[in-house]
Amino acid sequence: MKDTMPNMIFADRNGNIMDFEGCAMVARSGDYLLPVGQEETISLPEGSQLYVLPERYPIGMDRDTGEIVVLKKNPYDGKGPVYAVATFLSAAHTQTYTAAWEKRSDAQMLPLFAYTAIGWADGFVTTALRTDESRRQDPDTFNMEVVQKGIESWERMFPDNRLVKHLFHCAQGYCCPAALNLFQSREEAPLPTSPACNARCIGCISLQEKCSVPSPQERISFIPEPREIAEIALQHIRTVDKPVVSFGQGCEGEPLMVSSVIRDAIKLIRKETSEGTINLNTNASMPDKIAELADAGLDSMRISMNSARKATYNAYFRPQYDFALIRDSAREMKERGKFVSINLFVFPGVTDAPKEAAAIKEFIHTCGIDMVQWRNLNIDPDFYLEMLNQKLPSGVGIARLIEEIPVRRGYFNPYVGKV
Repeated sequence: MKDTMPNMIFADRNGNIMDFEGCAMVARSGDYLLPVGQEETISLPEGSQLYVLPERYPIGMDRDTGEIVVLKKNPYDGKGPVYAVATFLSAAHTQTYTAAWEKRSDAQMLPLFAYTAIGWADGFVTTALRTDESRRQDPDTFNMEVVQKGIESWERMFPDNRLVKHLFHCAQGYCCPAALNLFQSREEAPLPTSPACNARCIGCISLQEKCSVPSPQERISFIPEPREIAEIALQHIRTVDKPVVSFGQGCEGEPLMVSSVIRDAIKLIRKETSEGTINLNTNASMPDKIAELADAGLDSMRISMNSARKATYNAYFRPQYDFALIRDSAREMKERGKFVSINLFVFPGVTDAPKEAAAIKEFIHTCGIDMVQWRNLNIDPDFYLEMLNQKLPSGVGIARLIEEIPVRRGYFNPYVGKV
């Protein structure tokens, strides 16, 4: 087996990434280090990024002795330091293990990305699964010339729409895939609405406390009018095959904080058309507001969760609401015949820990969940484990857990309207 395992990857002192065949690939699940067989890997998906991790030494398995070793010098020239390497997977792929390293005492917290294990076997390989066949965010589906023409067209159509201008920045400044798809007239359109939130997620990608890790993007600073929201949604629905429009984006807080605005926007949309899927990405903390939105014409809801266990959930979300309300919101939607999915933040070694796995299965069963979207948790792994402060046994494996969950699996919000 040792001969067929991928080689470990490391970066030299100049940041050059290379493999070392003297050591096999090792990955991490929670606090556990695990040698990786080639059958547990896939070729690195196109569009994935490689990250050199400062103040962190790479870990591999000595092929001769079978020992787990920490690499502190370049095996080719004997010079140091060397650095661990991880990959940030392209969309539609779910990590099964995180990268392995030994952290130095002077290590700073890593930015808000997911750090998946990577190795070399006649090319880069990684520990991941493709969990959604939709190509809506595959790199080769984005054409920046088409996006720019789309932006110019939208600017002519809606010169006074503030939300359109906000989405221009999302597309041009951040290359947000959802915004890029909007201006290419494809798939799912974003409808960011809320500057406020009733949770303080430690991994929030649009707002962080001072002196903490920086947010990778800015949060929307205004509340759009229902008319501004409806203009975008209707234009998208009228021009796209199987269109989805979604409230609750990475550049905003919790959309339920402005539920009356969303309700009125949905009414404007549904006054003009019954086509398209109107979706809400949410923490599902206000079941009464969910009921109002469903009655107004909301078609689907995606609940963001890192866990179905209150202690683990609260440690990450730091909510200003009761965890039990999430179940009530799911039931409000299901009682009205609506589609409900979970946006499950996957962290190998936590998500698949036995009591965590049992809790998510129970939640799915009792709440009638239709789908799990297996999204990678963007956070420094060491910080996340320290913050949870739980000693968890070895996980059952992310790949196994995905197979054991008896509902639709995916990564994106699906179209649930008429075909």
